[in-house]
Amino acid sequence: MPIRWPAEAIWEQVAPLLPGFTVEVLPQLDSTNSELMRRARTGLVEPTLLVAEQQTAGRGRLGRAWQSQAGASLTFSLGLPLAPADWSGLSLAVGCSIAESLDPAVQLKWPNDLWVRDHKLGGILVETASFGAGDPRRHAVVGVGLNVALRPSEGLSTPAAALQELDPTADVASTLLRVALPLVQALQAFESFGFAPFQARFMARDALRDRPVALSDGTVGTAHGVGETGSLLVHTAAGMQAVSSSEVSVRPAVLRP
Repeated sequence: MPIRWPAEAIWEQVAPLLPGFTVEVLPQLDSTNSELMRRARTGLVEPTLLVAEQQTAGRGRLGRAWQSQAGASLTFSLGLPLAPADWSGLSLAVGCSIAESLDPAVQLKWPNDLWVRDHKLGGILVETASFGAGDPRRHAVVGVGLNVALRPSEGLSTPAAALQELDPTADVASTLLRVALPLVQALQAFESFGFAPFQARFMARDALRDRPVALSDGTVGTAHGVGETGSLLVHTAAGMQAVSSSEVSVRPAVLRP
C-alpha cells in the first residue's frame, strides 16, 4: 500500500516558524543528506524537509553506510539556515529532540546514535554548507534514520532495535509527524542558546553514563556524562578527559545483559 505521508499537516505546523518551508517526499534517493547538500552548493537553501521512502546510499558518521527499506525505515533530512554562536553539541541536541518525541525507553549514545537496551534504533548525521563570505549563517542539513520495523542484525556492529518493539502501532508516516515540529523547535533553541539547555536532557538519556568505555584510539575509562559543550567526559588512568573529536568512536567496554 502507498504510504500516506502527513506532508500538509507538517507544513501547517512548521511554516509559521520557518518562512518558505517545504516538505518533499521522494520514492527513492541515494541519500537525503547528499541531495540537500547538492542543492545547497547550487544556491538552493530554502528550509526543506526531504523524505526518501528508500535510500540506496544512506550515510552515517565517519562514512558508514546506513541501510534502509521502504516502509520499515524512516529516513529524512531537514535543511535550514542556522547561525549559533557555537556549533558544539548540535547532534546531541538533535538526539534529545528525537528521543523525547519517541519513547521514554529511547537512550542516546554519544555522539549521534539512538539506542534501546544497547541496540541501535537510529542515527543522526549533521552537515553544513556555507552561505558565502560575510554571511554568519550556514545551511545546516540534519539527517535522521530510524528503524521503525525490526530488521536483521547480521553484519551490524551493534544489533538493531525497532520503534515497533516499543509501540506496535508506529509506522513511518506517524513517526515523521511526531518528530518534525519538535526537531525544528529544538534547532531554533540551539541556535539561540547553544547546547547548555540540552545538557541535562541528554544526561537523562545517556546510554554510556557510568559505564566502562573503550575509545577507538585505545583509551579506556568510565563515561561520566557530557560537558556544557557536549564533549564526552571520560575518567581514565590519566584523569578526566573531555572527548570532542568527531573522529573518536566510543563503545561500551562491557554491555549490560
